[in-house]
Amino acid sequence: MSRAELADFLRRRREALRPAQMPATAIHPPGRRARRTPGLRREEVAALAGVSVSYYERLEQARAARPSPEVLAVLGTALRLTVTEREHMARLAGQVPPGTEADRRPVPAEAQGLLDRLGSIPAYLVDERQDIVAWNSAASALIIDFGLLPAEERNTVRLAIRLGGTFCRAPAGEEREFARQFAAQLRAAAARYPDDRSLPELINELAAHSPEFLAGWRDHDVRPVPMLRKFLRHPELGDLEVVCQTLLLPGTGLQLAMYTAEPGSPSATALARLGARSE
Repeated sequence: MSRAELADFLRRRREALRPAQMPATAIHPPGRRARRTPGLRREEVAALAGVSVSYYERLEQARAARPSPEVLAVLGTALRLTVTEREHMARLAGQVPPGTEADRRPVPAEAQGLLDRLGSIPAYLVDERQDIVAWNSAASALIIDFGLLPAEERNTVRLAIRLGGTFCRAPAGEEREFARQFAAQLRAAAARYPDDRSLPELINELAAHSPEFLAGWRDHDVRPVPMLRKFLRHPELGDLEVVCQTLLLPGTGLQLAMYTAEPGSPSATALARLGARSE
């Protein structure tokens, strides 16, 4: 159990809630005590969850014993956590065993076969650390020749630092979303593999590079991977507007990332041409 991480997670989720979102009976009238933060008070969360104020305070102070699944369930409801956030909280509370290196098996042959069958669709597989563990030739033709990179550089986070701004950019107004998504993914990985010594190095590297990542990391931002729009600048094809869709491969811990474009668009035509050359 990571008491400090659990305490910080609970505090961040509590502070993210607004009194206006909650039942009036659980919220102290405004005049009773001035609010120093925009979020809920500890006693309000305790009342919503049906636990004692002193116990909840000890949880946020990293002084309480491991909470039971029943306590986590009522806290999840009180804090309005998503399914992903509830799973993350259970890991921090020690209710889910941590992962080990033995969990990271070689890429299944059927997963590599799936990549190859995608043909002209650029695609790759990443593990929880965002290491690119397999790819097809279309992905190498679109992004970078992964086979020429040292293994430690085949990581979407490090490639974002290396290529960001020159190769890939977000739509206007969504720039911070990329970095916060990396924070969410690495938060989940760090909770699952607390003994992985390579993760802190990767996290510190991106935090030093991106204030948006650091903000997302500090907020304990955990969520599923969304479908992201990106603008790519290819040396031969020019500017491309693509969609990166990520799917979880059940039973593997791997995620499949695929790059597609709006059917009939110039970007779709360019991707098809690139894919035909890479086959």
